[in-house]
Amino acid sequence: MFSINSECILSKKSEDIPPFYVMEVLESAQALEAEGRHIIHLEVGEPDFPTAPHICEAACAAIRRGATKYTHSQGLPSLREAIVESYQQKFGVKLSPDQIIVTSGTSPALLIVFMALLEKRDEVIMSNPHYACYPNFVKYLGGTPVFVYTSEANGFALEPKTVRQCLSPNTKAILINSPSNPGGHVMSPENLQGLAKIADEKRIPIVSDEIYQGLIYGGDDHTILEYTKNAFVLNGFSKLYAMTGWRLGYIICPPECVRAIQKIHQNFFICANSFVQEAGIAALKGPQDHVDEMVCTYNKRRQYMLKRLIGMGLEVRKEPMGAFYVLADARRYGSDSLELSRRILNEAGVAVTPGIDFGNGAEGYLRFSYANSIDNIKEGMDRLEAFLEKELEGLEIL
Repeated sequence: MFSINSECILSKKSEDIPPFYVMEVLESAQALEAEGRHIIHLEVGEPDFPTAPHICEAACAAIRRGATKYTHSQGLPSLREAIVESYQQKFGVKLSPDQIIVTSGTSPALLIVFMALLEKRDEVIMSNPHYACYPNFVKYLGGTPVFVYTSEANGFALEPKTVRQCLSPNTKAILINSPSNPGGHVMSPENLQGLAKIADEKRIPIVSDEIYQGLIYGGDDHTILEYTKNAFVLNGFSKLYAMTGWRLGYIICPPECVRAIQKIHQNFFICANSFVQEAGIAALKGPQDHVDEMVCTYNKRRQYMLKRLIGMGLEVRKEPMGAFYVLADARRYGSDSLELSRRILNEAGVAVTPGIDFGNGAEGYLRFSYANSIDNIKEGMDRLEAFLEKELEGLEIL
């Protein structure tokens, strides 16, 4: 018989990685639903719209004609050409299809970029708050996240002045996200220009997560590539085209870095799914009416949710104009956002994301997603308001 060592065989870094709290909230909500509870989901950042029929049909047609084999490791040439055309049309940015690496979602894309950039103890500058998983990518590869505390008045965006103060000989990248998660804010052209100037002066690349691109509700959309070529852009189809489960993303690389990125992709992922890439072509080159309708619907939900949250005493000091999130200050109800979110779920039947998921710069905040129907949002707001009224009464008694 084999003897089993009683000590844990897992690596320390796998034991130390923190949970993704929004997924823990979702799973707790699902457990309550299995018991018969009715839960309103305002936690997960996933479009509630179905993928457009012409995109689904493109994938089905590809399967029927046998497009189920490996593709080029960088992706189908026709998809890479469609991505280049999209950036040209939207932003006037000229790219080559050779700069594109198609991946199975933007999370693998981020992993690949950091695998290419980081040695042990190399630093990546990022905002605090930030998307929950960013620091974990960096730390898992032996790097060090350098957090810059940001101002809600500025949409929690990195500002060039504070970034300059954080530069060191170990700085290997500056990570940005616009439109942003968790705040739903869009970085100003001035901020992007200032960060691009640092990238060009210091020869430090910007890693720009642009997965929420196109989901904006006023003003112009931008890409960091309008301001510098020293950038790795991460983008995909999950949010704008309601294709989260399809797992399709891409990296736009500086030309001199493509070969290294390609080799990493070959070794660890081979290629993205062939028929899913066909769906990506249909998304970019097909009709966009469904996207326009989706953005219009999100905007109506955004306006309604903002009005309700502010009306019940939660603070939102800068109006979020992108993605599908509102990050609201709930510190008047307590400083432990995880405990507060658990109580809101268990007592009110509303799933929301604790701010601590996004760094201690968002502790005491709650993130709300309006990727749900207006009827569900209304019900969720009614339940939340009743819960908070009771909380306030309890605090006044104390």
